[in-house]
Amino acid sequence: MLRRSQREQLGLVLRILLMLPLLAFVLFPFYWVVITSFKTDLQIQRYSSIFWPEPWTLEQFRTLLFNTPYLMWFRNTVIVAVSSTALSVALAALAGYALARLKFRGAETLTTLLLITHLLPGSLLFIPLYRILVNIGIINSYAALIATYPTFLMPFATWVMLGYYRSIPEDLEDAAMIDGATRLGAFWRITLPLAAPALLSVTLFAFTNAWNEFLFAFVFITSENLKTLPVGLALLVFGDIYPWGQLMGASLRMAIPVVIVYIYAQRYLGEGLTAGSVKG
Repeated sequence: MLRRSQREQLGLVLRILLMLPLLAFVLFPFYWVVITSFKTDLQIQRYSSIFWPEPWTLEQFRTLLFNTPYLMWFRNTVIVAVSSTALSVALAALAGYALARLKFRGAETLTTLLLITHLLPGSLLFIPLYRILVNIGIINSYAALIATYPTFLMPFATWVMLGYYRSIPEDLEDAAMIDGATRLGAFWRITLPLAAPALLSVTLFAFTNAWNEFLFAFVFITSENLKTLPVGLALLVFGDIYPWGQLMGASLRMAIPVVIVYIYAQRYLGEGLTAGSVKG
C-alpha cells in the first residue's frame, strides 16, 4: 500500500503526463510562429532546418520595420485599441451598475437586449454602421473605429460587470450613504474598488478584441495612413505570394503587447476582493 504522500505524488505525475500531449498540441503553433520569424526567406522556401533556424537571423524583422508601414499600423492599432477599450469599460461599468442597483421599468428587458446584441455577428452590423458613420461624417477616421468597437465590446463587458455587482452586498453602499455619501460617491469609493477583478477582466477582453479586430477596420478605413495591424498584415499578401517570414514576425510582435498586458494585469485581479470595509 502506498502512503498518502506517495499517492499524491503519483497522481500529480499522471496528471502531468496526461497534460503534456495537449500542451504540446496547443503550444506548437506558437513555436512555429517564433522559429519562422527567425528564418531567412530561402530557409522557408526550401523547407530547410524545419524545426530550428540555422542560422538564426533578424532579416524578417528588419524588412518588416524598414520596408513596410508596420510602425504606422502599430501606432494606429494602439490608438484605436486603447481608446475604444477605455470608452467601452467606462460605459460598461456604469451600465452594469445601473442595471444591478437601480430599479426602473424595463430593466430586465434591457438586460436581455444586451445579451441579444452580444450574440449578433459583426457581419450583420457593419452595413448599417457604415451608413451611420457616413451620415455623421466620421467615416475613414479613428473616431469611426472608436465609436463602433463598443457595439461588440460593451454588451459582454456589461454582463460581466452586472453579475459581479450583484455579488457585492448592497449594505456596503447603504452604510456609505448613511454616512453622507451620494449614490455616485458610494459607487466610486466602495463598489467599483470591490469590482476591480471584474473590471480588469473586461478590460483584458475588450483590449484583446479591439487589438485583433479586422472586419470593421477593413470596411470603415480606406486611408493607407489609418490602417490597423490586422488589416496591414493582410496587405502584405500579394495574390498568391505569402511572405511567411514577415507575416510570422509581425504576428509575433503583434502578440507581445497583449501578452504584456495579460501578465501585468493578472497580478492585480485578486486585489479588489479585499478592498472596502463596513463599519461594525
